[in-house]
Amino acid sequence: MDTHLLLITLASILADSAPLVFAVIGETIGEKAGVTNLSLDGSILLSAMVGFAVAYTTNNLYLAFLAAMLVGALVAALIAFSSIVLRLDQIAVGFVLTLLCTDLSTFFGNPFVRQPGPSVPHLAIPILENIPIIGALFFDHNVVVYLSFVAILAAWWWIYKTQPGLKLQGIGERPAAAFARGTNVNLQRFLYTIVGGSLVGMAGASYSLFVKLGWSYHATSGLGWIALSIVIFGGWNPIRGAIGAYIFGGLQSFGDFAQSIFPSVPTQVFQTAPFAFMIIALLLVSNDAIDRFFSGSPVSRKIWQSLRGTPPGALSTTFEQE
Repeated sequence: MDTHLLLITLASILADSAPLVFAVIGETIGEKAGVTNLSLDGSILLSAMVGFAVAYTTNNLYLAFLAAMLVGALVAALIAFSSIVLRLDQIAVGFVLTLLCTDLSTFFGNPFVRQPGPSVPHLAIPILENIPIIGALFFDHNVVVYLSFVAILAAWWWIYKTQPGLKLQGIGERPAAAFARGTNVNLQRFLYTIVGGSLVGMAGASYSLFVKLGWSYHATSGLGWIALSIVIFGGWNPIRGAIGAYIFGGLQSFGDFAQSIFPSVPTQVFQTAPFAFMIIALLLVSNDAIDRFFSGSPVSRKIWQSLRGTPPGALSTTFEQE
């Protein structure tokens, strides 16, 4: 493979992974606050349908993305309300909302199936696109891809380098201690869950208006579950989560490449291989035997723990403010 073809392949992986990056960052923010949004798969599907439907009827991409983000935020708000106010189980509510959103996308999206519609235009950044290698990889895309890069860095900076980010970590790790220091834990959880949900909505619109143009039934099925697994794989860290999203995109791209080399192998093998690799990766980062293997010395244990990451201590739990 020559250098030019390699750059094109890597750039396409970065671009096509943008929806998954948005979903991973959004879920990471929500889970850092202690709320698990298990409705991710249905929420992405519904927001993809709404985004395309609004773009198709208004020919306005700004309204399309705004509508999709509102859908994602609304679904996330239902998760937060049911958990914080009604004290219901987050996992159960999220699973029900996944099924509901999937059915709603099928019902309301019927008039828009396989209809041609607008798409996000290409927008290379002048001068920067001409930088060798870097220009082709990072500055020759469209606004959606650029925003995915910004989302990664902004989320990392906010969580780890700002005072509000430290409070965010606190309400997800030790909400009682955060509350004792004057933080309104439930309000913060509510807001961060909605912010994360809006990014999930952004993921849906990005998919139907950029990656796989148009709308069809179950167009994004599986993307939400992959995003949930990548959040775990990435150790609840935005940058590591984004790397996981790009690895998954690379595996999908490799599957397409391998299919051309081995045409006799059924296409289903290469289509499902990335999902199998993600399952194996999850097993590796959550296996107690591997933990014991790396616990032989303090150095190896510290390195493994930094690579693996740990979930927020109060994840999926409710907190009663007195």
